[in-house]
Amino acid sequence: MTHPRTALVIGGGVAGPAAAMALQKAGIDPVVYEAHPSGAEGIGVFLTLGSNGIDALRTLGADKPALAAGFPTPGIMTRSGTGKHLGVSRISSSLPGGTASHTLKRADLYQALHDEATGRGIGIEHGKRLVNAETTGAGVRAVFADGSDATGDVLIGCDGIHSTVRRIIDPAAPAPTYAGLVGTGGYAPGVHVEAEPGSYTMIFGKRAFFGYAVAPDGEVWWFANVPRRSEPARGELAASSGEEWRRRLMTLFADDAGPATRLIEASSAIMDVSPIHAIPQLPTWHNQQMIVIGDAAHAPSPSSGQGASLAIEDAVVLAACLRDLPGPRQAFTRYEELRRPRVERIIKQAARINNSKAAGPVGRIVRDTVLPLILKMTANSKQTKLTYAHHIDWAAPADETTA
Repeated sequence: MTHPRTALVIGGGVAGPAAAMALQKAGIDPVVYEAHPSGAEGIGVFLTLGSNGIDALRTLGADKPALAAGFPTPGIMTRSGTGKHLGVSRISSSLPGGTASHTLKRADLYQALHDEATGRGIGIEHGKRLVNAETTGAGVRAVFADGSDATGDVLIGCDGIHSTVRRIIDPAAPAPTYAGLVGTGGYAPGVHVEAEPGSYTMIFGKRAFFGYAVAPDGEVWWFANVPRRSEPARGELAASSGEEWRRRLMTLFADDAGPATRLIEASSAIMDVSPIHAIPQLPTWHNQQMIVIGDAAHAPSPSSGQGASLAIEDAVVLAACLRDLPGPRQAFTRYEELRRPRVERIIKQAARINNSKAAGPVGRIVRDTVLPLILKMTANSKQTKLTYAHHIDWAAPADETTA
């Protein structure tokens, strides 16, 4: 096969519209197929879009709508449950114009990317849940739960951590790894907190982990990670109401210094509680005409703050590889060579943070003693710069670039 002309993009989250825009920029005609019957209203809580992810969106000319939906959050202040100051870390690199990492609601990012993609004439079809896909002599055929099908030259799996495309490519692919934490969050208006504008505050509590940031209108956006050794059964967490979780969270943070209990109490609703998973190492990313990107291939835990950013980077690099290499197999192989070392390094870093969140009494003492030294040493480390200052040169040939 020569350069692909058409692409089936499975999944309409962050990776899907980003991949579609990048493919279009590379001269490939994409269509996005999304399982949900409508938009992303109310899906998820909020996320960080790192400066590296913003830079990748700039390559696509799609950064302004996303930034308009959020606010800058370039740093983190870390405290212990006793109120001890543990250190400050930077989670951004300054882009031209001074733009830094942003926090925004997941649904707002979805909507911004969808609107930008459809504004460019990219088709997005809802209610298309993939059930099977197969390679054909002419390309690939996708079959959906509603009985319809679609054909294209390549298929890009952007269908998240519980990806169907991943299992089609490799039926023996490992399942996502449970991180030992469940997460939730909320939005609290009218509560004054001690926090620097544009900075997160993270608290390693005695029983759970709490983080928050103040939005420009004064509303406090917060999240909680609660250690749980055994992975919850499907539907188990949803069986408890938001008010039950509110009472439980109030108990978990009752003995910690900081505003956690006030913020939880002031929130109109507690977001759905869900287990935190990651995919630390997926052996097979692609076959001849199908590939997975974003969380479908290498989901870091939310502790990385990099899930959305890595997905957008993936989209840009993959499109460049399909543009420059003679066929999908060569393009997919080159893409993996460029992306695997970077994403797996970031996933390992996030896993270490998760371990600290779930530390026991002895582990907490060690963590609170050692972490200030670590944060001081890594405040402007090479690792931070490698993560947040990462730039993809769209003009560079993909068979030569090391981005």
